[in-house]
Amino acid sequence: MTVYKDLIKMDTLAGKPTYVDITAEVAAAVEASGIKEGTVTVISCHTTCAVFSEEYDHDHTPAGDTYLQADLNNGLDRVFPEQHDWNTYRYPGMKHFEEVESWPNLESWLPGGDRTMLWNGDAHLRSTLIGPSGVYEVADGKLEMNGLASIYFVDYDRTRERTRKARVIVMGE
Repeated sequence: MTVYKDLIKMDTLAGKPTYVDITAEVAAAVEASGIKEGTVTVISCHTTCAVFSEEYDHDHTPAGDTYLQADLNNGLDRVFPEQHDWNTYRYPGMKHFEEVESWPNLESWLPGGDRTMLWNGDAHLRSTLIGPSGVYEVADGKLEMNGLASIYFVDYDRTRERTRKARVIVMGE
């Protein structure tokens, strides 16, 4: 069995969940692997991000999200509302704040010491529910996605813009 690894980097936005269609990048990794039959696994490197497959949706909201993404956001808002105050979730607790405040790169996590930048309990819970990875078929050297299906990486943490990463692991013969 052969194993091939790659890394996808993407920039995400502040203020709302960011969905990135990474189908083309995953397909390119599959082709670069030289593997003809097997699987490709896509894994988020972040605990507030998820990976999933969904039909490509041709319709978009004025904010740029597909209708399926907007509907998913609306459903997740009912299950895990956005964190806007200290009472929405137990997370983050005082010990977590103290730990983060001891890190050498504190300004990147808490700009200006603003603890509200860690109000992302909803993002952690949403990504746990959706899942951090997806496994897809490799057939005849290509990513097999059955028609309109696409692979999406989503960052549910809307506290700030970031560069995010997903690992791509192709295994097979």
